[in-house]
Amino acid sequence: MAKSIRSKWKRKCRAIKRERYAVKELARLKKMLGVKEEEKVTESEVMESDQVIFLDAGEINKKKKKKKQEEAPPEKRVFSSKTLKDQNGQYPVWLHKRKIAKLCTNKEKIKRKAKRRRQNKKK
Repeated sequence: MAKSIRSKWKRKCRAIKRERYAVKELARLKKMLGVKEEEKVTESEVMESDQVIFLDAGEINKKKKKKKQEEAPPEKRVFSSKTLKDQNGQYPVWLHKRKIAKLCTNKEKIKRKAKRRRQNKKK
């Protein structure tokens, strides 16, 4: 879509800004990491020697998933048929929130009934 002269000009300006900010950001990163620079370096030298690689969130997540898969095979989750919770005490992803709430209220009702029975036996 955006093929107008104005949009092309805006894209060109943003590209120039990106280059300028990359140099500033690289300097800021080096300062944070404690990398000392002997002399003031020009923009062209910085762009040739040091480059900052920007990764989007998708690429980072893919790398993390690959590392996790290589490290250990995933554990199989075992769900209880009575409580519908797994070994970590979590409900399955496919279980609806209303169903979870219903299960919790049923547990409370059972506890109340058991308490009443105990009180009646004592009398």
